[in-house]
Amino acid sequence: MTVQMEADKVLDCTGLLCPIPVIKTSQAIKEVEVGEILHMIATDPGAPPDMEAWSRQTGHELVDNTEEDGKYLFWFKRTR
Repeated sequence: MTVQMEADKVLDCTGLLCPIPVIKTSQAIKEVEVGEILHMIATDPGAPPDMEAWSRQTGHELVDNTEEDGKYLFWFKRTR
């Protein structure tokens, strides 16, 4: 069982396939303030490498990520 991190916004991308979780995350990160946390939930097995690449490309910090019950959980901190 993972410890849940506080999030300022939750984005549920359950059932969506690439590239939709990446697109929705790019939109949602703009809805939180710099320094706040976006929690994204996905079920696409391609999400972990996609979201790690998105974090590197955008500069938003991937604070934590884990897999739980077939769901991939990500926490991003908006950096700019």
